[in-house]
Amino acid sequence: MGDNSEYLSPGIAADPRRQQSPILIVPYMWIGDFVRCHSVVTLLRERFPGRPVDMLATTLCAPLTYYMPGVRRAIVVDLPRKRLAYRQHRDLAKRLKAEGYGSALIMPKTWKSALAPFLAGIPERTGLFGEARIIVLNDLRFAHGKLPRMVDECASLALPRDSELRACWPAPELKVPPTEITAWRSKRGLAAQAGPAVALAPGAVGPAKRWPVAAYATLCRKLLADGISVWVVGGPGEKTLAREIVGDSEARDLTATDLREAILALVSASAAVSNDSGLLHVAAALGTPTIGIFGPTSPWHWAPLNPLAATIQANIELACRPCHKPICAFRHHRCMTEIGPDKVLAAVRRTVNKLAGAK
Repeated sequence: MGDNSEYLSPGIAADPRRQQSPILIVPYMWIGDFVRCHSVVTLLRERFPGRPVDMLATTLCAPLTYYMPGVRRAIVVDLPRKRLAYRQHRDLAKRLKAEGYGSALIMPKTWKSALAPFLAGIPERTGLFGEARIIVLNDLRFAHGKLPRMVDECASLALPRDSELRACWPAPELKVPPTEITAWRSKRGLAAQAGPAVALAPGAVGPAKRWPVAAYATLCRKLLADGISVWVVGGPGEKTLAREIVGDSEARDLTATDLREAILALVSASAAVSNDSGLLHVAAALGTPTIGIFGPTSPWHWAPLNPLAATIQANIELACRPCHKPICAFRHHRCMTEIGPDKVLAAVRRTVNKLAGAK
């Protein structure tokens, strides 16, 4: 890769030992945004092949790092979202200091997200300008702080200061060992299941981004009638949705508290159907052909960098879209309710038939 010293801050470039020091990424801790940050890992590994890359992670997101190429380890901590909890930040700082990080890239724009790296004395602390971060960061990036897409903001932090943005970023990847997939299918009683299976991910942050559960239930019944197995995936918050979708059918409720269960179900499925949610990004990064259902949000801003098998939206003009409110302010929710099950079913059938034709 050549000499990378030109890309390093003066302090790191002057110290050969720190040129091999590990790098810490402090990502956003929502599942989809966490997956997006794997693009940052890839960029850093390209620039600094001799420097290990670690990620700070919550207990929820930590399983993702097991399947992210280029990530050495996760530093797992569950910090409160709505209060400072200085003692916990101080304790985290002690853990970070022991790792000897030379650089930290802080994705969120809050000053609290940079507090532990600051207290740990990490020499190079890079982040976007925002929320009184002048003290806790020493490599502030002003130019890229208001880019239209989050992925552009995050990925720009992995580039040298003042460099131009790339036309396209490396897509996130999640790689699951085949032996782990086989073991999971056996554990779940799916080892002998023949034919295609479609994973449904009905959850999302806020009801505004959720396709109606009745529509998912109709899709489930029609897929089963086609001879396609259906698995409903998600966390404990989706357990009620899963019960309504599965009903008394042969579909499987695979919701669980451990995100690893959803990862393994999605990588094992022939195709996936998901709202604009974290599991949409997980499925796409796994390489599973994925149909994304977008209601109030813009696919250009929020869809995965990975290609989707299909992007589904209501074919209507709405002055209120795009919208980022958790609940539809107008109560009509037309951006989702006017997406019929047959439209999604047709996309799934095309995807499954394409896969069958490729075999």
